[in-house]
Amino acid sequence: MKEYIATFHTHLAAMRTQRTLSKVGVDARLAPVPRSLSASCGTCVCYTAEEPFLKMMDADVERVVERTTQEDKYQQLFINE
Repeated sequence: MKEYIATFHTHLAAMRTQRTLSKVGVDARLAPVPRSLSASCGTCVCYTAEEPFLKMMDADVERVVERTTQEDKYQQLFINE
């Protein structure tokens, strides 16, 4: 299992994504965005899964990263510009 963090432009988008991921059995929770990953709304979804589930993100997703083995280091998987 891998750890992912999705950041969003709005709190509502974060809540929708967390709910969507949870409905398909993904362990997902809302959390404050880590300091090293700034985001517009300050809320992110942290989740653990075998894949990043990019197609399940709300349209207002800012970016999705995978946590690496190094503390506060992330591999960017998706950015919504």
